[in-house]
Amino acid sequence: MTIGVGGSTASIELDKIPNMTLEVQPIALAEYHLRIKKATALLKKQNCNAIFLNAGTNLYYFTGTKWNASERMVGALLFEDESIEYIVPKFEEGTFKTFLQVEGNLNFWEEHENPYELFGTILQKKNISNGTIALDESASYFLADNVVKANPNYSFINAQPVTAGCRMHKSAAENAIIQQAKEITMVVQRAAARILHPGIEVKTVTDFINNAHIKAGIPSGSYFCIVLFGEDSQYPHGVTAPQPLKDNDIVLIDTGCRLEGYLSDITRTYVYGTPSENHRKIWNLEKATQKAAFDAAQIGASCGSVDDAARKVLAEAGLSGDYEIPGLPHRVGHGTGLDIHEYPYLVRGNPTLLEEGMVVSNEPMICIPGQFGIRHEDHFYMTASGPRWFTMPMESIDNPFGL
Repeated sequence: MTIGVGGSTASIELDKIPNMTLEVQPIALAEYHLRIKKATALLKKQNCNAIFLNAGTNLYYFTGTKWNASERMVGALLFEDESIEYIVPKFEEGTFKTFLQVEGNLNFWEEHENPYELFGTILQKKNISNGTIALDESASYFLADNVVKANPNYSFINAQPVTAGCRMHKSAAENAIIQQAKEITMVVQRAAARILHPGIEVKTVTDFINNAHIKAGIPSGSYFCIVLFGEDSQYPHGVTAPQPLKDNDIVLIDTGCRLEGYLSDITRTYVYGTPSENHRKIWNLEKATQKAAFDAAQIGASCGSVDDAARKVLAEAGLSGDYEIPGLPHRVGHGTGLDIHEYPYLVRGNPTLLEEGMVVSNEPMICIPGQFGIRHEDHFYMTASGPRWFTMPMESIDNPFGL
């Protein structure tokens, strides 16, 4: 029997989990101002007069204001002089002020008024009658379209070089939060493995994982959760009708949580019972492929070369070196932070160079059609001397959690 798998119950495991968030430090106000300073420097390089930050993770990253995007325009214009002009529905004034972190001028619009014209009015008040404005790449089409149509005197460009140019490089404070989020999810992963038994339903496991994240101090529970047994594990993001667990099945669990806005995302794959020879062969190949990607991820290496290194190992083992299966059907990894998937991406042909502060997943999944899939997913961050793991990779198919 695989070490650390089975033999316990949900109630026993939940009782063991403490609140793991008590010492977490939120991002300080001073760091938001440093982000703004960097953003304005990048704005100048892009020859832009201002950047519009839409409600969502970009607004949160630069101003600390948590606000979800909707059909109503909410956001902020950030200018070269580091000043901020917020755009807010008037009826949300009281609520918005409770979320406000970085001070700025509040510009309100009533329900019958046009916020896209207000956008231009703000620019005029800042003595910007023409020029180039960067629009948040995450803004919906309707918002971008209306802004452009209401403000024909300006040119608009994608804000991604500014937003991603800042967000790709994580600070020590960000990494500390990410590290703790991952520690929490690893505790949950180990607990979930222990409650497994033949016949257990996927919903029972996902419910437990959600409750375990809550018990660990995450009020929102799991940010997402994928649980796959047996042949279902060959499908990276799940199936419509999941099967219950059987003896000697592959178990694939991919889950994470949100802590101070930052996300964990960890996959563990192991066998409930006794691994077959093919389970063992592919599991070990997955481990070698993940290691090859990690070893290739050096300062100055391109993101695409990391993907290439993983596929080389698969090709040498007789699987596809491309995207066909049996093999790896998707990219090796993605950046993560306030969004579960963000820049940079470890994918073929990506010329982005790895730099200090970048955080990425390493998950070169191997899919064997008609049989099973194996995915080891851990994240690493780039230091001046190379990559460092947030969580250590799985140890072995017999002792996946290194117990």
